[in-house]
Parts: sequence; C-alpha cells; structure tokens
Amino acid sequence: MLAAMDLHLITTNGAEPRPIGELAGLLAGDTGFVWVDIPYCDDQAVHVLSEVFGFHPLAVKDCVERNRVPKMHAYAEYVFVVLHAPEDGERGHVHYLELDQFIGPNYLVTVHGPSNPAVSAEAPLRETRAALERIEKGRLRPDSPFGLSHAIVAALIRNQEEYVEQVTADVWRLEQQVTGGTVDDPEAFLNNLFRARHGLLAVRTMSALSSAIYGRMAGLPDLPGDDATLVADTADRFTRVRRIADGEREYLQGVIEFYQSILTITATIVAQTQNDKVQRLTEASYAQNEEVKKISAWAAIFFAPSLVAAVYGMNFDDMPELHWRVGYPFALALMVAAGAALHHAFKRRGWL
Repeated sequence: MLAAMDLHLITTNGAEPRPIGELAGLLAGDTGFVWVDIPYCDDQAVHVLSEVFGFHPLAVKDCVERNRVPKMHAYAEYVFVVLHAPEDGERGHVHYLELDQFIGPNYLVTVHGPSNPAVSAEAPLRETRAALERIEKGRLRPDSPFGLSHAIVAALIRNQEEYVEQVTADVWRLEQQVTGGTVDDPEAFLNNLFRARHGLLAVRTMSALSSAIYGRMAGLPDLPGDDATLVADTADRFTRVRRIADGEREYLQGVIEFYQSILTITATIVAQTQNDKVQRLTEASYAQNEEVKKISAWAAIFFAPSLVAAVYGMNFDDMPELHWRVGYPFALALMVAAGAALHHAFKRRGWL
C-alpha cells in the first residue's frame, strides 16, 4: 500500500518527509534528491517502480522475487543493485536479508526484498532506518544518491562485520572447550562447529560477491568522480569483510581438524583396548578348549577298560569265555591294550 512507502526529500538541511503523492513533482524538481524506501514490494510499489520511475521490468521483477546472490545491472539512467545482510535463524540457519537499490541522477529507491516469515519485520529495515536517523540528527548530509547509498551500504557492511564478530566469539568458546577437554556431547559439539563454519561461509559469500559487483560499478564510464570514489570505498569494505571471514573460517577449520584428530585418537585407543580384551578372551577360550581336550581324552582312555570289564563282568551261564582258563589275563591285557592304543592316538593329535 502507498502508506507503506516512505518518501523523503534529501537536501542540505536534512531529510524532509513528503507524501507519496508528491513523488512525480519532486522528481521533476531541482531541489536536492528524492529517497523512496519501500519495506515490501506489493502491487502499489510495483506500480510506482514501473509507472512513476519507469524501471526495467526485469529489475522490478527482481524486487518482487527473492534473489539468491548479489547482482548489479547498469541501465542508461540508473544502476540497479541487489545486496544481502545476514540474520541468525534457528539451528544455525542464516537468513539472507535482501536490500535492492535503484540509484539514479536525482533519486535513490531502496526496496527490501521478500523475507522469511521467521525474520522479524524490523530486521530488514535496520540499514535504511539507521541512515535516516543519522540524517535527522545531523550526523549525515549526503549530497548525492550515491552518497546516501554509500551510507546505507556502510551500515549493511557493519552488520556483516558484527555477524562475523558474533560467530568469532562462538569459535573461541568452542576452541576453549576443545583445548580444555570439556566437550560432554561430541555430536552436539560438532554441530556447533559446522554451524559456525556455515555462518562464516555465508557472510564470506555475501561480501565476496558484493565486492565484485561494486568493483565493476566503480569502472562505469558515466560515474562522477566523487561517486566513483564512494563506490570504490564500498568495494574495499566488502573485501575487508571477506578477508576477515576467510581468516576466521581458516581458524575454525583448524579447531575442527584438531577436534577430529582427538576423536580419531580416542577411537583408536578404544579399539586397541577392545582388541586386547578380545585377544585375552580368545586366549582364555583356547586354554579352556585344551583342558576340555585332555579331559575328554582321559575319559575315553578310561572308558575302554571299563567297557571291557563291564562285558567280562556279566555272569551269564552261556557266556563262552566264562570258564576260559586264560580269560582273566586276556581281559586284563585287552583293557591295557585298549587304553594304551587310545593314549597313543590322543598323544599324536596333541590332546595329551
């Protein structure tokens, strides 16, 4: 709705709020320049962007839809820029807060791209509201649309730096847990490590791509000298954030590798301990088997004479050996021979 758009006339005296209905007249005037801030791109905003400003349909479409990466398009009368700022989400998710800009000869249009419903309504407006507050307090007096854009993007860059600082504090805390040996839940700790790396990688990507597009913008042939200086300064600031994020990401990677080494060493020690226990159990089982063999061998040796004695101890009248003169010594000899034969067989097999 029209009421959702904020229109200000920026002059040397500050920012003068104006009703959105005066936009066309202000654009035709020669006093200061116009700043239109659009919190969300609805049908009325699309109408203003398309009919009042006459922006390219693809640029307007980019304001309505979410853009995954920063971009810049230089048109004949204006430059269209898409940037992102990070915002913390649940379980380590990083929300991309989109800021679109149309920078023209006498106007700046800032459009806050679609945001995840989980993000507060105030978060995407931080940079533009911070710039407006500075103007109202007299601490910022932009003399061109590029000057105001520079101030807004500078606030966005500070938010990126603060995000890196926040993640860095988490990295230091995680490192202290590793070096102090106070990691109680390895799985949760690894999740925290990789969430921190994800956050640094997200900011690193934002700043690297933004630095590239501002570097390209600084080379535009029709850009005035002062504005070119501001654009080049913005590119340098994005490069600085990218380098800081890279440095912290490398530091975090060292912490991750150190902790992974600890886990590997611990797992090796545990495995070695288990192997030792298994070996001792195997040795005990082997010794037990040897004893069982010996017992079984002696039982078989004594079983043979017992079998002979049992047969010859049967006092049946019809036994052929009952009245045999050599029956008794033969029985003894048979028992001895059977026991000796079994003893010799078990001895050869190593059971005795």
